Amino acid sequence: MGNARLQSIHVHPVKALRGLAPREAAVEPWGLAGDRRWVLIDDGGKVVTQRRHPRLALAAAELLPGGVRLSAPGMEPLTVPVPVPHPGDTVVVEIFRDKVEGVPARDPAAHAWCSAYLGMEVRLVHMDDPATRRPVDPRYARPGETVSFADGYPLLLTTTASLDALNQLVAQGDHAAEGPLPMNRFRPNLVVSGTSAWAEDGWRRVTVGEVAFRVAKPCGRCAVTTTDQGTAGRGREPLHTLGRHRRLGDKLVFGQNLVPLGPGTVRVGDPVEVVG
Repeated sequence: MGNARLQSIHVHPVKALRGLAPREAAVEPWGLAGDRRWVLIDDGGKVVTQRRHPRLALAAAELLPGGVRLSAPGMEPLTVPVPVPHPGDTVVVEIFRDKVEGVPARDPAAHAWCSAYLGMEVRLVHMDDPATRRPVDPRYARPGETVSFADGYPLLLTTTASLDALNQLVAQGDHAAEGPLPMNRFRPNLVVSGTSAWAEDGWRRVTVGEVAFRVAKPCGRCAVTTTDQGTAGRGREPLHTLGRHRRLGDKLVFGQNLVPLGPGTVRVGDPVEVVG
C-alpha cells in the first residue's frame, strides 16, 4: 500500500447527472462538499435516477457559488440558485427506504427545464441541512452519522486495480464486446491507484491525505452500472460478471462505502494508507 494514491475525485452536484472531477474537495461529515445535495423527484415524491431514466447520464450539473448550472443535449443551460428554506415549504423525498425533507428550487424554470428534458413531470429539490435530514443506515452507522442524497453513504471509493481485474473477467465472459468498462460506470467519489486488486475488501479504516475514513460496507451495484455514461445506452455488463464473481449475499459488489471520521480536504495525488 506504500504506493497507493488518490487518482481522481468526483463530485455529482445533482444525483444521477454527470458530475465534476476537481483536483481537490472539502470533506464534510455527509460527503464531499456539493456532492448529491440536489435530486429530482417525480409527482409522487420518489427520487428519479438513471435506474429508470438512463438519459440522465447525458445531462450535467456544475457547481457555482450559491447554485448549480444545468446543461443537457438540446437544452439551453440554466443556472439554479440554492433555495433559501422557509418554515413549512419543504417536500418529502422518497429515496429508497428513506423519506427525507428537501427544499424545492424557487424558480419554476428549474422544474420546467428538468421536466422538458426528461419528458415527464419532475421537480428539482435541494437538501438544505444535511447534518439533520437523513441518517446513515443504522445497521452500518454510528450515532449522528448523516448522508446527502447519495444512495446510502457519504462517499464511495473504488480502485483502478479492481476495475482492471473486473475488466479481465468481462473479457473472458459472454459479453466481452462490452468491455473494457470505464470507471464512470460506478460513479465513485474517490478513485485510488497503486493497490492490488480487491485489496479494499479487507479495509476497515483508511486515510486519504489528511482525512480519515471508516469503511462501512461494500457497495451493492445496480442497473446504473450497465449504462454507458457517454451515450445512455444499456448493456449486460458489469452486472453479469459481478454476479458470477463478486456476489455477497444478495448483492453484487464493487467498491466500498466510506464515512468520514473528521473534516479536511482531499487532493489528487494524496497518499492513501490503510490504518485498520
